[in-house]
Amino acid sequence: QVQLVESGGGLVQPGGSLRLTCAASGLTFSRYTMSWYRQAPGKEREVVARITTTGGSTEYADSVKGRFTISRDNSKNMMYLQMNSLKPEDTAVYYCNAFRFRYDYWGQGTQVTVSS
Repeated sequence: QVQLVESGGGLVQPGGSLRLTCAASGLTFSRYTMSWYRQAPGKEREVVARITTTGGSTEYADSVKGRFTISRDNSKNMMYLQMNSLKPEDTAVYYCNAFRFRYDYWGQGTQVTVSS
């Protein structure tokens, strides 16, 4: 049974930082492209960042470039999202995603709230 468990969300002031973690189990983690998505209230889910199987290539949404960093540790079956210079518009539920061919798995999400 595949499980993706996000953690690290919370309430932070504008300009602050958070580090999200995604712990994966039940799959061969190193074979999956991993992504972070987010969904704000009343908005559609959007991709935030993506990292290839080896971590050799990353992609970011324009809105987070230069502020967020995605990484992974295949030896620990973990993925991370370092979020710096957070803005109120970053407020959303953040989801971990694992994708390979027709296999597409999601975590339950972790809430990030940026507010003073």
